[in-house]
Amino acid sequence: MINKKNRLLPLLAIVVLVLTSCGSSIPKGAFKLTPELLQKRVLKTRKYEGISEVDILSASAGVLQDLGFNLDEGESKLGLIVGSKERDATEIGQEVWWWTKALLLKWTAFTDETDDYQKFRASVVIRPISEDNNKTHYVSVTFQRIVWDTADKISKQETLDKPEIYQEFFDRLSKSIFLEGEKI
Repeated sequence: MINKKNRLLPLLAIVVLVLTSCGSSIPKGAFKLTPELLQKRVLKTRKYEGISEVDILSASAGVLQDLGFNLDEGESKLGLIVGSKERDATEIGQEVWWWTKALLLKWTAFTDETDDYQKFRASVVIRPISEDNNKTHYVSVTFQRIVWDTADKISKQETLDKPEIYQEFFDRLSKSIFLEGEKI
């Protein structure tokens, strides 16, 4: 004999299936490249000619280390290097604001947190321009940071888009690749 629970279960499954299948539509233009995205891609990518992928990987790893990053992961078959570094995130403006509020509120019910430390991550991806050409590659780099507050909660997560950071990386990489070519 079938009880009420067993009869309602297939009906409930059908209702859930119908509701979830109707709600998954992709917004119009979701995959369209905007001028801002193209500008960011240009900022974060350079083309290098006349050097092997292995030599570019080696030069990129050296540049990251020169910039203070520890190499966390690397996969030469995929052309990938990931590095990170931790730094203090305390900003003087936040500290002054924190102490001002603390003094005005006389420490009662005061629990505001300030930024404490941050972790920067750098990801470098090297890919050949084509399967036929193993001496011309695109190098893309992305810098991100995560900031934790004094309560050890994440207060910020962001991709860094300051052109100076990327320009410095690619300037150093170009010099390193030039020196690599001089060895040969």
